[in-house]
Amino acid sequence: SYQIEGAAAEDGRGPSIWDTHCLKKGGVWTGETGDVACDHYHRLGEDVALMKEMGVGAYRFSVSWPRLLPRGRGMVNEAGLDFYDRLIDGLLEAGIEPWLCLYHWDLP
Repeated sequence: SYQIEGAAAEDGRGPSIWDTHCLKKGGVWTGETGDVACDHYHRLGEDVALMKEMGVGAYRFSVSWPRLLPRGRGMVNEAGLDFYDRLIDGLLEAGIEPWLCLYHWDLP
């Protein structure tokens, strides 16, 4: 999710371990961050339409836990839930099977 979604400081998303790592001098060789990434958060509909056009049968995506649990525990971020709800619904409507990865290096 960190490498794909972007929108790192939007809709209640908290900082992730990768946000912190990328901001450290020398943390990432090129100094890049996931602040925008592939901008999947904003291009969700377009991305799903492209997958459908390409005939993709399944899409594996990971959860940005900082988007769902901005403080690492406690209150769930409704905007984060809405994003994944729209993603899964969009995939299913396009005939694409969602494959959820629960952990891919993106923790609060």
